Amino acid sequence: MSPHPNPSAVARPVSVVNEEIRTLWQRAGGLLSPDEETEYRRLLVEWAAAAGTSVRPAA
Repeated sequence: MSPHPNPSAVARPVSVVNEEIRTLWQRAGGLLSPDEETEYRRLLVEWAAAAGTSVRPAA
């Protein structure tokens, strides 16, 4: 899976992506594994696109 959302795909509502982020953090117990960190970054990019903002990835 690409870490970047497909621009031609239908964007999910911010509330849906936000809930997925919350669920990820709850499931992880506040400490993300490397795979969960990758998923979190993907969700942040998707959230920013749905919210009409941008996210600058950490270096």
